[in-house]
This record gives sequence, C-alpha cells and structure tokens, in this order.
Amino acid sequence: MAKKKHHSNSIVTEADHEDFYHYPGTLPGTIIVDADAPPSKIVLIDYNSIEAISKEIEIPEECASYLDTKSVTWVDVRGLGSEDILQRLGQVFELHPLVLEDVVNVPERPKVEDYEDQLVIIARMVIPKKKSHGFHSEQVSFVLGKHYLLTVQEEPKRDCFEPVRSRIFKNKGIICKSGPDYLTYALLDAIIDGFFPVLEKYGERIEDLEDEVIAQPTPKTLRKIYKVKRELLQLRRAIWPQRNALHRLIQDDSEMISHEVRMYLRDCYDHAVQVIDMVETYRELASGLMDVYLSAVSNRMNEIMKLLTVISVIFIPLTFIAGVYGMNFNTEKSPYNMPELNWYWGYPACLLVMALIAFILLYIFWRRGWLENSSRLDR
Repeated sequence: MAKKKHHSNSIVTEADHEDFYHYPGTLPGTIIVDADAPPSKIVLIDYNSIEAISKEIEIPEECASYLDTKSVTWVDVRGLGSEDILQRLGQVFELHPLVLEDVVNVPERPKVEDYEDQLVIIARMVIPKKKSHGFHSEQVSFVLGKHYLLTVQEEPKRDCFEPVRSRIFKNKGIICKSGPDYLTYALLDAIIDGFFPVLEKYGERIEDLEDEVIAQPTPKTLRKIYKVKRELLQLRRAIWPQRNALHRLIQDDSEMISHEVRMYLRDCYDHAVQVIDMVETYRELASGLMDVYLSAVSNRMNEIMKLLTVISVIFIPLTFIAGVYGMNFNTEKSPYNMPELNWYWGYPACLLVMALIAFILLYIFWRRGWLENSSRLDR
C-alpha cells in the first residue's frame, strides 16, 4: 500500500482511497481523486459587451492572465480525473483546501460557503437519459470571484449550459453587459430548469403506470413503481438542499452578488419551489399507485376465489347425485335399492335434474350479485 500523505492539501492515491474514505479522523482538506473519473479538461470563455472568445487551456497557469482583467472570465473544468491539474488550479485561484476538498470529493450536499474573496456554491445537475428512462446526476461546483467564475463538473460530455454559452457568443440579453455574478445566476437557472424535462418524463411514466395498474397489474408493474419512487426520491434529495442554497444566496449580504442579480435569483428560487412541488406531487401519485396495485391484486384474488367457490357450490350437489347413483345396489334384492337404475329414461332424467340444479344455483348467485366482476375498475 502506498504511503499516506499527512499535509493539509494532500492527494490520496488509488491504493489509499478505501482507507481514507472509511478511516475516521482524516485530515481536513484531503481530496480523493477517483481512478475512474474522466481526465480534466479546461475551457476558458472570456467576454465583455463587445466580444467573446473561447479557448481550451492546456496549462492551468494560463488562466492567471485573465483573472484581473475588466472582462468576465469563465473557466469551466470538465472532469475530475487529473490530480495535477486540480492541484495547480487550486494554486492559480488560491482556493482554500476545504474548497478544493468540496469540489473534488463528490458527491457533496448542495450548499453555499462564503470565503473572503470568493463565494463557493455546490449544486446538483440532472440531465434526462436519451435512450432509456431515468436521468444522469452530477455535481457542479461554482467558485465566484470579482472578475471570474470557476465551474467544475464531474462529466466532460454533458451539461445543460449550452443555452448560456449561446447567449454569450451571440450577445443576447444582458449577460455580456453584466458581471460574473449574473453568469452564476444564469448557470444556476439553467440547472434548475433542467429538472423540468426530467419531471415531464416522470409524469408520462406515471400515467402509463396508472393504465397498466388498472388494466393488467403484474409483479413487473410493481417493480416499475418501486423504481419510479426511488428515482423521485433521488430528485428530491437533489433539489431540496439546492432550494435552501438559493435562499441563502438571496438573503446573505455577500459583496460578490449585486442587488440586481438577487432579484433574478428570486425567480430562480421560485422555479426550485415549483420543482419541489412537482416532485412531491409525483411521489404522492407513485405511492397512490402502490395502493391501487395492492387493491387490484387483492380484487383479482377475490374474484378468483369467488369463481372457484361458485364452481365448487355448483358441483357439490351434482357430485352428491353422481355418488348416490354410482353405488349400484342390486334392485332384484330389494325394491328400495335404487329402482331408477332400471328406468328407461333414468339416465337422461338424472342429467336433466343435475342441469336444473346448476341453473337454479347460477340464477340465485346472479340475483344476489355474486357473479359481478368487481376487479374491473373504470378510470
């Protein structure tokens, strides 16, 4: 096993990952780089009210020349798999060891931390899967400075920030005339709005499950309901603390966020509340589907038992008659030994009596309403 490093901003090797993750008393500021994480890629966007440029940065130190300019610099780090790049970025942006720990050690609970010259925001982004149900979830970290914004994403290939990038390069709206705090708002708003397409798909899935539960409930249907409930719980865990973080951004008097941007953040907060309402509504609907499923299965079982009971009740007298006339006592020994066995129409008469008994029983059951199928529910 590789030797552990015991300074405040150490990087844990793959061999030490399990020990540091489980061992109590790990030093504050220790970051753990996942061996399966994609390599880090740095994309820098620098813009003002006149122009915007975008370039991929190979050396993290190149970002330093953009940090003190009057333009807005957005440094987007995609991927958490490059130890050296993350450490050097921490030095370029003068990140506190605890900030680097929150950024790299995912997942973290969405929150807001106010440092002297930086505002750190941890958010959760969800993106719907294209070829299947469900969604991808990843952490996005924001480090807001006076003239720059540093964002760190888990995955390099997917995010919901493309509309914001398009607005920057097309100079639409007021984003190019505003500071990095407005850029932070725009990205947070994109993250919150990204929940709505995911929830729209869950609404369609719940409607399909309602039809399936009513029409033909099966154990497979039950597994689908459980899966929807688990995924909705994950969405709730992602959006609930995010709403609290937005509330803190609105209420705190941080110098990093202007009064005008706080007005926009209120709208973002309202969207987060709407997302929470939709998540809670869908969770209640999923729980209701569970009750409907159990009721439908119970009704089906009752119908099956009722049908078997009706069949049994009909065949009990018929079996009795068949058993009596199957004893075959000799009528020559005694006139009381089933004289019907020697009748010319004895066999048809016996069948007719048995059919008449079955018809009478069915008529009685029908008049009492016992033959109705109560498991067929109308929407």
